[in-house]
Amino acid sequence: MKINDIIDRIRLPFRKEKELYLSLYEIIGFYPRNISYYKQALLHKSMARRNEKGRPLNNERLEFLGDAVLDAVVGDIVFRHFEGKREGFLTNTRSKIVQRETLGRLAKEMGITNLVKSNGRSFSHNSYLGGNAFEAMVGAIYLDRGYNACMQFMEKRILKELINIDKVAYKEVNFKSKLIEWGQKNRVMIEFVLTDQSSDEKGSPKFTYQTVVEGIKAEVGSGYSKKEAQQLASKLTLQRLRKEPQFIDAVFAAKTDRTKMEEQPVEIAPDTEPQKEDFIIKKDIPTDKSSIRKENEDNAPVDYFKEDKPMGIPNESSEPASDEEYDFSDIEVTSKDPSREDIIAAAEAAAFAETE
Repeated sequence: MKINDIIDRIRLPFRKEKELYLSLYEIIGFYPRNISYYKQALLHKSMARRNEKGRPLNNERLEFLGDAVLDAVVGDIVFRHFEGKREGFLTNTRSKIVQRETLGRLAKEMGITNLVKSNGRSFSHNSYLGGNAFEAMVGAIYLDRGYNACMQFMEKRILKELINIDKVAYKEVNFKSKLIEWGQKNRVMIEFVLTDQSSDEKGSPKFTYQTVVEGIKAEVGSGYSKKEAQQLASKLTLQRLRKEPQFIDAVFAAKTDRTKMEEQPVEIAPDTEPQKEDFIIKKDIPTDKSSIRKENEDNAPVDYFKEDKPMGIPNESSEPASDEEYDFSDIEVTSKDPSREDIIAAAEAAAFAETE
């Protein structure tokens, strides 16, 4: 025993609330220095007390602190105990130790639950009351003695005397995760349906869940929390899957029917070719040439920069030339092509005629 514990034991007869000091010593392994932290840790929110400033006085804030400290302490212990193990294994082991169900059992075994002050209405069946008080107690230890005291409490009082860390690490207790994992491996649909929510004679809430496997209603579980109800329903469903071959046959038959329906095409696959949209306005093409010429003349664009044609070149818009201007009567037309001699003779005759 350390010197400080000896001094605290000597002072104990002169202190108020000696029974609380002794009870806490049996639980945490040392005497509290500031008893107010522990008194608050043991005060359930149902008491509805307030301090001098009017703020609620209960263990919820210490519970928040203790939860964080507990994660750090247990993570430290698990990390050093399982050397070489991977992150997933360490995380799973820590989760099993700090989960509310485990902490609730520890609180009951250590006597913490008996020290909690509550209005008594939800005391007997509230599975969170003990676990919350345990976390709040760790928060009180942290504020009273520091991190090392929390480590000492968990190593010497919890993991050495109450929990076998190796058994916890290699034991699967999460039946819901186990059932979901089985469904994923076999591609079986698992659902959890809330079938009832009520209160018992003391006002504590109760939940009832049923597992549905591939549309087949399976087992039912009830509890004072949703998690507890789902865990029980999952455990019973796993037991039924192991013991009843007919149930497994029905599950996989339903799975086969579902997958067949999913494989059937709902509609024809869409066409990958782009849709051709005709942006051209089609017109009826006239067969009469005169109407084609008239349509072209009507639709011809007007050239406002058109220059006048040079003299001697007839304009299409002018009146037709007279017959005298285009008189070809003096040109002799032969039925056969002229020879080279004829062309030369005709050229010489024309030349002599111009000189006369």
